[in-house]
Amino acid sequence: MSYDQIAEFYDLVAARQSLSTGPALADVLRGLPMTDAPVVEVGAGTGRVTRTIAAAIADVDILAVEPSAPMRAVLTSRAWADPDLRARVTVSARSAPDLDLPGRILCAVVFGVAGHLERPERTELWRRLSQRLVPGGCLVVELMGSARAMPPTRTVHETVGRLTYEWWVSAEPVGDGVVRHVNWWRVLEGDRVCREVGDEHLWHVLEPEELAAESGLRARTVGTGADSLVVLEA
Repeated sequence: MSYDQIAEFYDLVAARQSLSTGPALADVLRGLPMTDAPVVEVGAGTGRVTRTIAAAIADVDILAVEPSAPMRAVLTSRAWADPDLRARVTVSARSAPDLDLPGRILCAVVFGVAGHLERPERTELWRRLSQRLVPGGCLVVELMGSARAMPPTRTVHETVGRLTYEWWVSAEPVGDGVVRHVNWWRVLEGDRVCREVGDEHLWHVLEPEELAAESGLRARTVGTGADSLVVLEA
């Protein structure tokens, strides 16, 4: 899936998402061993989770991977504007699972990505990441979503200047744990619709047990409900 069409709206959602999953991620990161190995963030988006990573563990370099050029532009700008991030964050344009990886990894953070990949792609990604983990390192994966149907639902309603931004989402299970998500954004000035931008994609709904089987690692869940994360470790 390409986020290019909806990149301009992404932070309106990511701000809320990073607040809900950020504390659990930070807790996991603060429990990692002291090392000079970097953190790899797969699917860094506009850099909101990158900031959470940097705040949780000081003096560790971060490889932030984001294939979408519009999203990467915001990520790079966010890193450049913060002296700490500027010194520690390297931005990569590669996409999973074909990443340029360092020889050693403290942790890999995989948010909003795993469900976009087919099982062979996920298995290859877990293999390449896990074989580089330092002792005590881990992978942290955001599950996201459920296999339930959802009618068109407005999930964001925000105002910026004279414009109002609405995010509408629907979900339809299509079998084998796959859900078709339809997203569209409406930009309004008063009651007048100025623009509508939409996209749809398939998402593989994953369980911790599946990730453990694919990766050959032990899985434990942190957090609760839709905001839960899976930690994969040896």
